[in-house]
Amino acid sequence: QVQLVESGGGLVQAGGSLRLSCAASGRTFGFTVMGWFRQAPGKERDFVAAIAGSGTRDYIDTVKGRFTISRDNAKTRVYLEMNALKPEDTASYYCAAATGILHPSRWKSPRDYVFWGQGTQVTVSS
Repeated sequence: QVQLVESGGGLVQAGGSLRLSCAASGRTFGFTVMGWFRQAPGKERDFVAAIAGSGTRDYIDTVKGRFTISRDNAKTRVYLEMNALKPEDTASYYCAAATGILHPSRWKSPRDYVFWGQGTQVTVSS
């Protein structure tokens, strides 16, 4: 059984930083791409960042230069370092893992991820 558990969310002032962690357990050897998504109340779940086993990364434009995704070599943890946070970054953040070959053009689609965590809330006050 695979589990993804996020941590590190919280309340922070605009301009501050947070580091989200996602711990994966179970049959993680099949993980290929791991990603972070976020969902604000009343909105769809949106892609934030993803990283492949090769280390290739992708980000949405609005977080480039502020957020950094990383993962450990054992593929059991993925991190999201968030700096210069803005109120519009407020959302629940979800960790996700894909299995099998996933072309980078599909990294932004939640449908292509098999496993999901429960989410961690990030609130940025102005």
